[in-house]
Parts: sequence; structure tokens; C-alpha cells
Amino acid sequence: MTAAPTETKAPPANRPSTTPDRAARRAERRLRKLSEQDTVPYGMRPTRTGRIARGVLLTVAALVTVFPFYAMVVLSLKPSAAVDFPGSLLPWPLTGEAYDTVMGAQDVPRWLLNTVFYSVVSVVGVLLLASLAGYAFAKKRFPGRETMFWSFLSMVMVPYHVTMIPTFAMIAKLGGVDTYWGLIVPTLANAQAVFLMRQFIQGLPDELFEAARLDGCSEWQIFYRIVLPLLKPILATLGVFVFLWHWNDFLWPLVIGQSTDMRTLTVGIASLQQQNVPLNVVLSGSVIAFVPIFAAYMVGQRYFTEGVTASGIKG
Repeated sequence: MTAAPTETKAPPANRPSTTPDRAARRAERRLRKLSEQDTVPYGMRPTRTGRIARGVLLTVAALVTVFPFYAMVVLSLKPSAAVDFPGSLLPWPLTGEAYDTVMGAQDVPRWLLNTVFYSVVSVVGVLLLASLAGYAFAKKRFPGRETMFWSFLSMVMVPYHVTMIPTFAMIAKLGGVDTYWGLIVPTLANAQAVFLMRQFIQGLPDELFEAARLDGCSEWQIFYRIVLPLLKPILATLGVFVFLWHWNDFLWPLVIGQSTDMRTLTVGIASLQQQNVPLNVVLSGSVIAFVPIFAAYMVGQRYFTEGVTASGIKG
């Protein structure tokens, strides 16, 4: 007698088969790891001890980097008393009286407003002028283009202190001392920003602009509808850099803003140190000045790698 064949039950149709997918993902990760190892010579592959040592060194470097910020925040929250290391670095007791003193002062809110206005307007102006100049240098053809570009770029090699005195003399003759336009206008011509814009736009295909001209677009329409949308990564990256440069700028605001009402935060905090102000008040002002630039970095950090890499490779 032959046994009746047993029927194999098929798995329900609505039950997902996760095991093959999990195995496929595991195999893909293994292949990716092996392909990455193949690009590194065998003698240069880190051992287990090397990986542990690298982790320890990176941890120590991170702690050393973060410690000054920790000390600044903790000391700004301490009561007005003599600093005693290392006891003053303990996160207790804490009080916000220093921040109340800073924000309640008559000059600090005005300094903060001046810094925000100086930084934001400068970012908009630098990005607009740099993108226009970068587009002209990258995609327009006119006599002396390369000579003009490299002459403008050579300004990077000139120390800022050499041009500061003639710039101040010119602004003073035009009546720009203790004014917002005298503070902002001389900083709008940024050779580094123009270079980054030119490098990025140079990598864009010429066929895109030719097709737009065939469709009847003017140069302004090409710039507004094609160039600017494609410049979002580099605009975000450069915008964060320019914001940091102007927010932390000290020398030019010190020279051009000779009255108390025209000081920026960096100049104002430096002036507090000359008035025998308690250390916790000075550090609380530093924390207030640090928060906006940290927030700007957190907002634009995802564009850093894409923007800087693209601007450095293309062209």
C-alpha cells in the first residue's frame, strides 16, 4: 500500500514573508561592508585595539571641545561670588540673576538688536551680490572676465587690517560713522562668497540655460527661476558662514560704531569687562550671543557637506 500524499499548506496570502527580506538586508549589509573593506589596503585596516583607541581619543577630544561651553553656561548661572575651581564648575547651586541683570540692562537689548540687524541684512546682501557675480563669472561671456575674476579673488590674500583704514576714511567722508549703512555696506563685497558661487554655478549644464533662452526667458528670469532654486544648498551653507562671520565680527563694528547705541554684542560684552562687571554677568552675555549662532548652525548643518563639497569639486 502506498501512503497518500500529504498536502502541504501554503502560508496565508496576507502574512508577509519577512524572513527572506531580513536575510536579503543582512546579505546586503555584509556585501557593503566587504566592498568597503576592499577599498582599504589590508595593512591599513584598523584592528580591534586600534578602533578602541580611536574611540577613546575621539571621546577625549569631544570632552575637551565641549568643556569651555559647559564652563561658560555653568559659571553664568552661578551667584555673584568669587570663582573657585573646581568647585564653581559643579552644576549647583544655580540661579538666573545674571541673565535678569543682562536683559534688564538698558544697552544690552539695543546691542542685540544691532547685531541681529547687522548679521541678517549682511547675509541677504552678500548672498544676493555673490550669486549675481558668480552667475556672471560662470556663465556669461564678456571681455576681461577671467582677469576681473582673479583680480577680485586676489583680495583674499590682502590682510583685512591693510584695507580697514582707507575704508574707514572713505566711509567717514561719506558720513557713515555711527550709521547702519556704514556698518553693513563695506562688508558686502565678499570675494570668498563670489568664488564659492562661481564654482557651484560653473558645474550647472549649459543646456539648461540655452533651453530657457529658447523658451523666451530673459536673463533675470533665468537667474530667478533656474539659478536660485539650484543654489539652495550653497546658499544655505554660505548663509550660515556669513551669519557667523558678521555675528562674531569685532574689529569693524568697534571702529565704525563709536557711540554706545551703535555697538554690537561682541563689542558691548568686551566693554563690560572694562567696567568691573561680575564674571557671571559677562558670561551670561556671552551665552546670549552664542545661542543664535548655534541655532543657525543646527538649522543649516545638513547643507554643509553637500554645499561645500559641490562648490569645491565642480568647475
